[in-house]
Amino acid sequence: MNECLCSFGSEWLKKKRTASSFLIIAGSLLIPLIIIIARTDSAAGLGAANLQPHIWENLYNRNWQIMGTLLLPMGIVLATSLVTQLEYRNNTWKQLFTTPQSLTTIFVAKLSVILVMLVEFFLLFNVGIWLTGVIPGLLIGVPYPPETFPWKAFWNSNTKFFLDSLPILALQYGISLRIRNFLVPLGVGLGLYVASMIAVHWKYGYVIPYTYCDYEFMGVTAGKVHTHSWAAGYAVLFIGLAYLFYITRKDKA
Repeated sequence: MNECLCSFGSEWLKKKRTASSFLIIAGSLLIPLIIIIARTDSAAGLGAANLQPHIWENLYNRNWQIMGTLLLPMGIVLATSLVTQLEYRNNTWKQLFTTPQSLTTIFVAKLSVILVMLVEFFLLFNVGIWLTGVIPGLLIGVPYPPETFPWKAFWNSNTKFFLDSLPILALQYGISLRIRNFLVPLGVGLGLYVASMIAVHWKYGYVIPYTYCDYEFMGVTAGKVHTHSWAAGYAVLFIGLAYLFYITRKDKA
């Protein structure tokens, strides 16, 4: 356990040399910031808007409309590739393998860092959603929305979005571990994302693992298919394959 924690701490420090932290902060707060500006600019109707029923649900949907279908998948593709490819860019794989830690520990530590970053993203984004209902009123002098903030509903919905994004993370992680060229995993990820946008209305669109966030936001299902189960299955499959290829590859450096 101590070895795993030390390895995680080491990998966490490494990510500071990438733009991943900036991506997490900027990506999670971009849409809320735009909505805050738009709501502040609409000062005349802000008071009435805050009194509407389901105000928090409306703000939640406005934020996730772009985040779930565009920024989240693209952000995961980019951030995962940046963090995983760090050793290739700095030619430090051989140095890493001389440290007293197993291949499994290294694999899990790097994956854990990316997962924690994803959790950070979700937390910041939800804080941003809350701020879209608070800051405009404070700037203009409009009362806080009287409707209770639906923490439980937001938690349930975020859990589904998180699960639906795991196949993207897992596949990008495996590809980025396997291929040296940063542009290849990035290109594959963006290509599959574009394919998912086209296939989301196809009856077999659920076979493309990048479609699940779209399905979740639209509130639709792919026929009778349980897409969350497919997302979990794909995530396990991709992580398993990534681990297998990683530990059996002869030239890991």
